[in-house]
Amino acid sequence: MEIMLSDNVHSNLTRMGARLRAERLARNEPQARFAARLGVSVPTLRRLEQGDASAQIGLWLTALEVLGRLQEVEALLAPRYSLFDAAAEAPKTRQRARRRA
Repeated sequence: MEIMLSDNVHSNLTRMGARLRAERLARNEPQARFAARLGVSVPTLRRLEQGDASAQIGLWLTALEVLGRLQEVEALLAPRYSLFDAAAEAPKTRQRARRRA
């Protein structure tokens, strides 16, 4: 089954795959060893590195964990920060009364 992707999604997957490959190469890790660390075959690792859309998200998360970058995923769908909500949730501080001389 072929997955239909927008050009934007395809471009992002391709860039992510290239970055994954660059991270692996920067660590001087051969495909076979890195694939073993991920618990996948070398062809599956190649699919990840090529940005294949059929690669499971769990494999991407495992790769990020092996690279020590899993915490960065949290930012993808983190709750949006609103100054209005923060102000509403902030504890109310009582203002000090001014002294009269």
